[in-house]
Amino acid sequence: MAKKGSIERNNNRVRLVARFAAKRARLKAQALDEALPLEERFAARLKLAEMPRNSAPNRVRNRCELTGRPRGFYRKLRLSRIALRDLASSGLIPGMVKSSW
Repeated sequence: MAKKGSIERNNNRVRLVARFAAKRARLKAQALDEALPLEERFAARLKLAEMPRNSAPNRVRNRCELTGRPRGFYRKLRLSRIALRDLASSGLIPGMVKSSW
């Protein structure tokens, strides 16, 4: 199990990303728009830089829904490899069986 603080910090980042997504997208579009004058584009970049760092989507870490483990994460199932194996061994994931050869 991951530390509660790490999980909570990541959840705060997820909330910040959702809150600032529209504003960030608008500023980013202004900054990349070649039709606008250079001063306006630069001002948009400055406003983008003033936003909270944790509102950037790339700062969110993928974590297991059950354990909070940040590594060995399967996006499709939103579980870590260890949690996935435990659930599959218990027969809680339909259609998944332990392989043997």
